[in-house]
Amino acid sequence: MNSKKATRRTALAAGLALALGLGLAAQASAGAPRTVSGSPDDNITRIADFYGAYVDAESDLDNGGGKLATELRNYYLTPAYLKELKAWEAKNHADGVLQAQNIPMSWKVTDNGTADYTEATITLTWGGGDTTKLVVDMTRTSHKIFHIGTKGIGGK
Repeated sequence: MNSKKATRRTALAAGLALALGLGLAAQASAGAPRTVSGSPDDNITRIADFYGAYVDAESDLDNGGGKLATELRNYYLTPAYLKELKAWEAKNHADGVLQAQNIPMSWKVTDNGTADYTEATITLTWGGGDTTKLVVDMTRTSHKIFHIGTKGIGGK
């Protein structure tokens, strides 16, 4: 009898924990630790840092994210490209960094490799699972973004 009661209590506790979402937290923390690394001299790291921080800032507008997004643009984009981006936004009524009106759920940066500058593909994943690919070009000397579009400045 006691073992049946204990089994029922365990099953009830497990069901309650799952219903309350406690099982999800336990599953999320049960995986292997993840590592993210980078270098300030690596343009792919810089592009990934920019998109990560930018998406975070745009996702958190209630806590001043709009101001942070502006500061990130000022830091990571060349002044000339910032002017182009603002003109693009006025014409397209969308965020020029994301080239969209919404905020993606996730992003991924892939090095396209070029000689005179760094070109990377940014894959933005939206809530429904759809993806958008953008190409970002960054100078190797000043580490500033000078182009964001569906094709790189080389036409790829």
